[in-house]
Amino acid sequence: MLGARRTDRLEKLVAALRAQGATAEFQALDVTDRDSVADIVRFARERFGRLDVIVNNAGVMPLSPLDALKVDEWEQMVDVNIKGVLYGIAAALPVFAQQGHGHVINTSSIAAYRAIPTGAVYCATKAAVNFITEGLRQENSYVRTTIISPGVTESELAHTITHDATAKFIDEYRKNSIPADAIARAIAFAIEQPDGVDVNEIVVRPTAAN
Repeated sequence: MLGARRTDRLEKLVAALRAQGATAEFQALDVTDRDSVADIVRFARERFGRLDVIVNNAGVMPLSPLDALKVDEWEQMVDVNIKGVLYGIAAALPVFAQQGHGHVINTSSIAAYRAIPTGAVYCATKAAVNFITEGLRQENSYVRTTIISPGVTESELAHTITHDATAKFIDEYRKNSIPADAIARAIAFAIEQPDGVDVNEIVVRPTAAN
């Protein structure tokens, strides 16, 4: 069950999955809209009869120095990176409670582990994801939780940077990256563990990363 804002891409992906014999559905999703997140969980239950795993993967990274005062971008990071994760948890947790099992996987970042110049707000949002996930783990014995913390990964994440100097630096920094498939395989590894085994945290980054 796939959800994102750009449904044209979802449509192509679902068609490719079905061509390989998979069962797949998609629905438009805006993680900053609580009702939108609840709707996709509801649709997944109606279509498949249950909800086994929710992967909260949406994120934005418009890095900039704090004195650039890009307050709208700070708010966007909070809305997507933190509130989007919370909305996903809020939608899934009642279902998991009813079933007696479930798995929440939240995409964090290596940025969650230390602050970097231009990344104060982004790092803070990802640190929040880590603490939210760990709190959820401690509170619910029937829910597995996993933090996936990618290093530099091939994606469009840096395209949201509007601060010119930062964008130039990040373009150079991101030349050493891993494919998105590496993160997908890490997620699959966490999901595939037997009952009673919870892989709480995985950090995946380029071998040559500092």
